[in-house]
Amino acid sequence: MKSAFVTVGTTSFDDLIESVVTNDSLRILKSLGYNRLVLQIGRGTVVPESFSSDSFTLDVYRYKDSLKEDLQQADLVISHAGAGSCLESLEKGKPLVVVVNEKLMNNHQFELAKQLHKEGHLFYCTCSTLPGLLQSMDLSTLKCYPPGQPEKFSAFLDKVVGLQK
Repeated sequence: MKSAFVTVGTTSFDDLIESVVTNDSLRILKSLGYNRLVLQIGRGTVVPESFSSDSFTLDVYRYKDSLKEDLQQADLVISHAGAGSCLESLEKGKPLVVVVNEKLMNNHQFELAKQLHKEGHLFYCTCSTLPGLLQSMDLSTLKCYPPGQPEKFSAFLDKVVGLQK
């Protein structure tokens, strides 16, 4: 059972949910061998119908106390660019695709994703380029994120959001 997990955290990111359940994205995920997609949709108004067939299962929920279990079971995490979600996925050693919300373009989330991508820890894209990225990405090229360095991460965040020069 190969599973992909999509998380939007506590926010709503309908564009991401919509783009990951298009026929295109689902076809690509299936062709890559994924047979389960779990969507954590937060406050979103787009609520795809959960379903299960012989070859594919789609699970949808808003919130859970902890995403730990879903992260552990995931072979791929597709996440909004929230620092918490990114860090949690990386620390669990999960291949991560960060989808940047273009409606919030001038924000530190994009900088964070760009930096972590530059360091080789994740892939990032926008909703419209998600299918193409899923198709072309090579997860074996990702580097493990060094665990347990929250101070390095917060220093980086401070720099990105301009709290320190």
